Amino acid sequence: MSDTTEKSAGFDERLSRLEGLVGELEQGGLELEPAIELYQEGIELLKTCHGTLERYRQRVEELSADAEVALRPFEADPDVTEARGE
Repeated sequence: MSDTTEKSAGFDERLSRLEGLVGELEQGGLELEPAIELYQEGIELLKTCHGTLERYRQRVEELSADAEVALRPFEADPDVTEARGE
């Protein structure tokens, strides 16, 4: 996978390619230079996937925080004041 293709590929495509590379390397039978090239490509894919997952994690945390704020009861809501015993 070229650098351009790797960057334009989605997460699932990159993960699938990484799994394929691991399979090829685990089978063995490769000469040293092609094995090193596959390993290097795998490391780059791994870095990219980790970065993508981190960005998604941050996004989910932000969305969750926004949802918590949005779901707080409106303070002037009579149901809220009645539930507090006011």
